[in-house]
Amino acid sequence: MARGGRGRRLGLALGLLLALVLAPRVLRAKPTVRKERVVRPDSELGERPPEDNQSFQYDHEAFLGKEDSKTFDQLTPDESKERLGKIVDRIDNDGDGFVTTEELKTWIKRVQKRYIFDNVAKVWKDYDRDKDDKISWEEYKQATYGYYLGNPAEFHDSSDHHTFKKMLPRDERRFKAADLNGDLTATREEFTAFLHPEEFEHMKEIVVLETLEDIDKNGDGFVDQDEYIADMFSHEENGPEPDWVLSEREQFNEFRDLNKDGKLDKDEIRHWILPQDYDHAQAEARHLVYESDKNKDEKLTKEEILENWNMFVGSQATNYGEDLTKNHDEL
Repeated sequence: MARGGRGRRLGLALGLLLALVLAPRVLRAKPTVRKERVVRPDSELGERPPEDNQSFQYDHEAFLGKEDSKTFDQLTPDESKERLGKIVDRIDNDGDGFVTTEELKTWIKRVQKRYIFDNVAKVWKDYDRDKDDKISWEEYKQATYGYYLGNPAEFHDSSDHHTFKKMLPRDERRFKAADLNGDLTATREEFTAFLHPEEFEHMKEIVVLETLEDIDKNGDGFVDQDEYIADMFSHEENGPEPDWVLSEREQFNEFRDLNKDGKLDKDEIRHWILPQDYDHAQAEARHLVYESDKNKDEKLTKEEILENWNMFVGSQATNYGEDLTKNHDEL
């Protein structure tokens, strides 16, 4: 597999934010490198190759995204270690001097949850135009698509026209799915479900449907192998496929296409992007403990964590820059 032989994928909270809160909406460019959609269970920990700086960065981006990962680049190693030590004290809930997998998982979940709520809070005022602490579909539509709707002639022959024309009904469909009481007005909880559908059980079908629509380029209602690969990788000047692409083709045949008909239906896509009984925070916590546990007692001392600080500063578990300045009672 790519990325140091590990099969871990970017979290859905990062890979499936299909409702980017931009006004006007901007079409995502086709990637020239691998694109990730799903958190996939790890291989056996003991089978992994040693960690390196590249995979540390992968851990970082899997939790925080590329922009937030720059926080680490602004600190010197000494500053990182000092702040990391303070975070370790917070993670150690019972104060026994050890960080267990469960404590680390709890911390990661709290930080992930805070990221989602902060994201919603950051854009809330842009959409709640009448300041009634709710966002109606009309408010969202005007804030996001108002210029397009009011000036259609400007977009008639542009690629943005096709983008807006596609995304407007899709956003409306998602908004209505998040709007549990059907009043076409979103509370903060409903708007959070709209922006982060992968985090809500009643939105999972929307996630599956939007994924299918994104990848199914020929519009037949299925994802064939070439479409599956094209979603992650595009050829540059007809060059050879990287080894990881060949591996992904094997994954498609052996593990994605469950009924072996050469294509993925909605059930198979759901099985792929929303694996059952898989806890991303648990997997990451196990990974961090495994890589840092020198004496193999299945728990970490502060010394063990600081000794492996390069990996930890790249994990959401140690998003120290924000955690040291925020009120943790909010989590």
